Amino acid sequence: MATTKNVYSLPLNKKDFRLAVSDERVAHVGHAKHAIDFPLPIGTKILAAKSGTVVDVKVDSKKGGFNKKYADLKYLNYLTIKHSNGEFSQYAHLKHNGALVKLGDKVKEKQPIALSGNTGYTSEPHLHFHVLKLNKTKIGWETLEVRFKKKLKILRFKIK
Repeated sequence: MATTKNVYSLPLNKKDFRLAVSDERVAHVGHAKHAIDFPLPIGTKILAAKSGTVVDVKVDSKKGGFNKKYADLKYLNYLTIKHSNGEFSQYAHLKHNGALVKLGDKVKEKQPIALSGNTGYTSEPHLHFHVLKLNKTKIGWETLEVRFKKKLKILRFKIK
C-alpha cells in the first residue's frame, strides 16, 4: 500500500470536523481509492493540509448533484497544491468562486484556501480530499494513503 512520505494536517478546522468517510463501493475506487470525504455545510473554510504551491484552481461551476451527468470534470470545482516529495493534495466539490488563493500562490499549512461546496458528482455538500502522486498509468496519477499528524478514524465502506 502506497502511503504519503509527508505528514498532513486535517484540511479543516477541528470545530468543523464531524466525520471522515471513504466509500470504496462507488466513488473511491481505482486511482482514487485512498480519498477521504468530510461532510461539511456549504461555505465551510477549507485549510491547506501542508505548505506548498497552488498549481491548479477551478471554481467556475455552479452545478452538481447525484446524477452521472455531473461526473464530467466541467462541473467539479477543485484546487491542487504541490508539496515536497512529489506529492499533491487536492480539495474537491468546492463552492462556486470559492477559492481563497490563486494559481502560483505559496500557502502555509492550516491557511484557509477555499470554501466547501457541492459541485460535481456529489450526493451532499462535503470536501473530497486526497493526496496523489503522478505515475505512468492511463489516468496519470494515484492516491496515497494519507499519514495525518493526528490519528484519524475513517469510516470505510468496502466492496464485499
